Amino acid sequence: MTYKKLFILIITIAFFNCSSTPNDVLPQVSGYWEIDEVTLSDGSKRDYNFNDTIDYIEISDSLSGFRRKLKPNFSGTFETSNNEERFNIKIENDSLNIYYKTPFAQWKETVLSANESQLIILNNTNKDVYIYKRYESFDLKLETE
Repeated sequence: MTYKKLFILIITIAFFNCSSTPNDVLPQVSGYWEIDEVTLSDGSKRDYNFNDTIDYIEISDSLSGFRRKLKPNFSGTFETSNNEERFNIKIENDSLNIYYKTPFAQWKETVLSANESQLIILNNTNKDVYIYKRYESFDLKLETE
């Protein structure tokens, strides 16, 4: 996909979500998310049928927060390295922007859409669009008779 097609995709997503304000979207961002699909800046798509890690995003009242990678266990708990990416949130030009800064890099992401079941984020550096779905834990209860 060319930049023109990517631009049209972003505009379309923004158009269908124009009724949502950044303040309406903000509470939906926190939680457990797993990547469902990524549209790369060249237009190619990557589907994620299986994820061995998920993202936990937490936002505080001060518009700061963190994202941490977690690995779900069959017992319903998570393993984590406790490494996290800290961020600050700014509402700019009717957009919800997340600014990350780590010892290795800094970047900006824009939340294009967020609701109970889906989160769509544009990485402003590489122009990739990430589509997340709300994580649902395993339920492997064994029935005994």
